[in-house]
Amino acid sequence: MSDATATHCSEIYLDANATTPILPAAQAAMIRVLSDNFGNPGSPHGAGIRARIELDRARAAVAAVLQLPADDLIFTSGATEGIQTAVLSALYPQRSAALVRVLYGATEHKAVPEALAHWGEILGLTLELLPIPVDQQGRHDLCWLAENAKGAALVCTMAANNETGAISDLDGIAGVLDALPVRPLWLVDGVQALGKLAVDWLGLRIDYAPFSGHKLHAPKGIGLLYARAGAPFTRLLAGGGQESNARCGTENLPGIAALGAVCEALLAGQFGPAGALAVAQQRLKTALQHAFPQLMINSPSQHCLPTTINFSLLGIPSKCLLDLFDALGLRLSAGSACNSKNAKPSFVLMAMGLGEERASSAIRLSISPNVCAADIDAAVERIALAGHILQTHLNDMLQLEQVALPDEDLELSSRYAVTAEQLPAWIAAHPAGVLIDIREQWEQAACCPSLGLTIAAQPLSQLPTWLSQIALDQPLLLACRSGRRSGQLLSLMRAKGYSQTWHLADGLAGLPMPSVAD
Repeated sequence: MSDATATHCSEIYLDANATTPILPAAQAAMIRVLSDNFGNPGSPHGAGIRARIELDRARAAVAAVLQLPADDLIFTSGATEGIQTAVLSALYPQRSAALVRVLYGATEHKAVPEALAHWGEILGLTLELLPIPVDQQGRHDLCWLAENAKGAALVCTMAANNETGAISDLDGIAGVLDALPVRPLWLVDGVQALGKLAVDWLGLRIDYAPFSGHKLHAPKGIGLLYARAGAPFTRLLAGGGQESNARCGTENLPGIAALGAVCEALLAGQFGPAGALAVAQQRLKTALQHAFPQLMINSPSQHCLPTTINFSLLGIPSKCLLDLFDALGLRLSAGSACNSKNAKPSFVLMAMGLGEERASSAIRLSISPNVCAADIDAAVERIALAGHILQTHLNDMLQLEQVALPDEDLELSSRYAVTAEQLPAWIAAHPAGVLIDIREQWEQAACCPSLGLTIAAQPLSQLPTWLSQIALDQPLLLACRSGRRSGQLLSLMRAKGYSQTWHLADGLAGLPMPSVAD
């Protein structure tokens, strides 16, 4: 197999735990609301009544999917808002307590411990925040929980982990809490459960559960919070009385209708058979293991979402692998998108006791319940190609990490940055300009889009051999995958007198994706 076999640039999205493309039915629902039923649901006239019907329809669909009372569901902007509301509601009644004990899973999304600390400070509480340990499968230590939950005001866990896919033992946690003399309030992060995992929210007596629409093919900016009837509740937003006065502010009706449409599609069985996800997961896992024989799977072998595979290649930084996958049009991540800019070992894997080496090289592959079989076929092929490239070019990849470049001069790289929108004007102003593609040979297995100007492939790792051959006044546009390395090289070249040098902001990855026909 040669690198040249990957001459296509089509994108295969395998980062569904971070976000998902909007479902066509959800998009249609948004357009319907924006164009036809655009009224304010609080207005008494015909347009308002039609808008109210949209609101009620969506709430009924969500309630049917979650098997929860519609009156206990509050539409929000997303899970983060839902978490804030739940934490505020649970902590507000504790204002007179001398010490407030709160337990949270050691692998919780950072939104939970951050919200706990924030609202504890705002409310002037003295909090005792204790992380619940997990085992190597990512499941909570129920014995520890039983020993430490007595007297707790709130326990926070997640239904399933966003990085590893580990499914929590909610039945076991409920049993521990039920055995206590006074049962603490229980917040369960339901973000990764929606559409993937059946949870008996009522039967388990869960008090609060936040959800996010964009993790399941609805747009960003819409979510919901389940607040059990009778659980303490303090509204985060006061105002005009919307959402039964629980969350004020005019409803995001396009987003709500879109989330309702996704839930209607789930109820109609339009996401395909449940077994198809497990088959797709196994095919991808097998492809990874064949392509990378030294691969270690970090996701649990049992009690794991069929949508998630977390893996490590020891000795190879996750950034190297992500660059390789991205060059081949495979979109994966190193973990939570909220933490992707922080180059630190995964705190989730560290909490699982898997060690810093595995946690530093971890990659997350995640698919959605609406996964396309053709994408799985293509992904399997490209994973095999990635294995071949890694075997052939590993030394080059590691050598690239050793190339000495100055820190990016942000003011300089911003002044001489060319965006995708500005690119045609730059080409017109510099007809003799040359795009210097500084990606490595293995990165160029993916094509460079046709941009209407001369392109010269000059790998950054070979910088000393080609830089001196370029005239100082030659108009140049530096381009890499993401814009980071080109920004650093721009700083170096401008300092050396290459006065006609610019760089492509956001890199080649920031250019519009070609269609499959291209």
